[in-house]
Amino acid sequence: MGDSDTATRVGIDVGGTFTDVVAVTDGRVRVHKVASTPDAPAEGVVEGLSEAADEGLPLQTVDTLAHGTTVATNAVLERDWADTALLTTAGFRDVLEIGRQDRPDLYELHGEKPDPVVPRDHRYEVPGRVDERGVELEALDEEVVRDLAPDLDADSVAVALLFAFEDGSHERRVREALRDGGYEGIISLSSEVLPEIREYERTLATALNAALRPVVDRYLGRVDSQVGEAGVGADLRVMASNGGLMDAATARETPVRTLLSGPAAGVRGAAHVAARHGHDDVLTMDMGGTSCDVSLVRSGDPLVSTDVTVGEYPVATPMVDVHTVGSGGGSIAHVDAGGALRVGPESAGAAPGPVCYGRGGDEPTVTDAAFALGRIDPGAFLGDIGGAGDAAREAIERVVGEPLDAGVREAAAGILSVAEADTARALRVVSVERGHDPRDLALVAFGGAGPLIASAVASELSVPEVVVPRAAGVLSALGLLVSDLTYDESVSRVRAWSEVDAADLEALFADLESRGRERLADLPADRRRMERAFDLRYRGQAYDLTVDAPSELDGDALDTVAERFHEAHRQRYGHASPGEPLELVTVRLRARGVVDPPELDPPRTEGSVADAVREERPVTFGGRTRDTRVYDRSRLPAGGRVGGPAVVEGAESTLAVRPPDRVRVADDGSLVVEVDADV
Repeated sequence: MGDSDTATRVGIDVGGTFTDVVAVTDGRVRVHKVASTPDAPAEGVVEGLSEAADEGLPLQTVDTLAHGTTVATNAVLERDWADTALLTTAGFRDVLEIGRQDRPDLYELHGEKPDPVVPRDHRYEVPGRVDERGVELEALDEEVVRDLAPDLDADSVAVALLFAFEDGSHERRVREALRDGGYEGIISLSSEVLPEIREYERTLATALNAALRPVVDRYLGRVDSQVGEAGVGADLRVMASNGGLMDAATARETPVRTLLSGPAAGVRGAAHVAARHGHDDVLTMDMGGTSCDVSLVRSGDPLVSTDVTVGEYPVATPMVDVHTVGSGGGSIAHVDAGGALRVGPESAGAAPGPVCYGRGGDEPTVTDAAFALGRIDPGAFLGDIGGAGDAAREAIERVVGEPLDAGVREAAAGILSVAEADTARALRVVSVERGHDPRDLALVAFGGAGPLIASAVASELSVPEVVVPRAAGVLSALGLLVSDLTYDESVSRVRAWSEVDAADLEALFADLESRGRERLADLPADRRRMERAFDLRYRGQAYDLTVDAPSELDGDALDTVAERFHEAHRQRYGHASPGEPLELVTVRLRARGVVDPPELDPPRTEGSVADAVREERPVTFGGRTRDTRVYDRSRLPAGGRVGGPAVVEGAESTLAVRPPDRVRVADDGSLVVEVDADV
């Protein structure tokens, strides 16, 4: 990957509504947005690149091509994956069906578990077994596997044998036996996908990986081929769920690690922008067309979790800890059977989109509500929208106003209030419920719709400052260009901490680091970072916490790790028990290939704030409508200040400034909102 300022870097993020292309050359940023093509997402990627080329981007000079994709996510949400078979240890055929003991709703008497990824008639038992230390108790019957191979009616096979994280040799022999028996499809092993404890989570991750591999492999293969035909010679990189990039070959082999590809890129971009403004601890809010993703950044890095749910499935691979609610700019408002106003999760998406876009939509959305209140002007970025404005107001009145006996503006304000409340609740989940005080944090708001409601949400949480990045509408694509290459390796070793030998742990880390260096072989040695960590818990606990490990281990280092765990437990749960025995759960290594982020030229704007005034129009805030100045963001000078009420229109997003709030234009073009929490 190129690190010089003269290199051309391109980031492509495919969202539910738009495909964003951001190119950086010599500090100059080019932004291109095209409508996403949900039925053939690769076409949107190529269309975005073609549009960039038509406007002067020399594709043959691109040396970095990074991609954020929702293909794996959508396949899981829609259960549109490959026919998959599962081979398990005898007696464990129904692990996927049994699932976890916990329930999403404690008092739901008739709660249903998610449908298993692999149906029961495609799940098979294999004789053979190892114990919890990897010692063979029963020899593997490879003949059974070879005989089974010709009857496997599946494009992909998952192999998840008991305690394979201690010894994966049985799984590797199953793969060989399947090949010997004539099976020619894709095979995923749990010892390679997720060699960690918890039988359901490990089996689920392996089954999902197997089910997704044909889908993601075809997609990335198509993208790789088509961008090459377009003249791009750079190797394709893909954003992983952990907030780092991986090479396309690894993404095609382990697509389960791309389930939060798009949201992770946005959080990484937000962390980068926040750091430039002196904020290492921030909340992030990415409000696009179909949903709103929120997350927490601590000490400059997104928080990563191994307990994230995608759709109905708890996926235990490392992911940026993103919480998603179905309140995006295109989320449809409706009144439910009980008379309550709801927003989402259904979305108008890219087609037909919000009513005010004039593309055939007829159900009111959050964007339509913002339009009815005067906070956005679709004509500013879509051109002539004909009678779509009247149609949007009519839709709000028909669907929301009449059932609630409210006028159009009152109904529109209600829609925005619901979206704001949903987003505030989501931000509390990743902050207050994790032991972090929002008053000590800033909020980075981005996505096409994020800045519209950001200050109201910040006020609700008493967050003092909102940062709206210069490229707020395409920050996920820009985040791809500031992300390191990152590979997570892990292996579970459940042992009493008092019995752990430092030399044995060093040997484990040496093996994991060898794999990490191999993945980063194309980078100079001084660009490689090996970051060690342990998952620990108090003996008897069902949950664990991840703590950093020193670069060299001895007895004193292990004591330091224990102290770090007690402190982490105290911060997360409010208490610690230093006298209680600890237990090692998993050894983790993050192999990071450090990439210098591109230097971006600051915007060069001459003139005054008054020169940036585009028009005045009626805008409603807090139930009061008044003539409000509308500013052209591209003409606001660095250091300029704008007081609310105001609207700041940019190329990709619009900032709504409430009456008591104040906005400062930073040197890098970001808008910094000083939030009045009393509104």
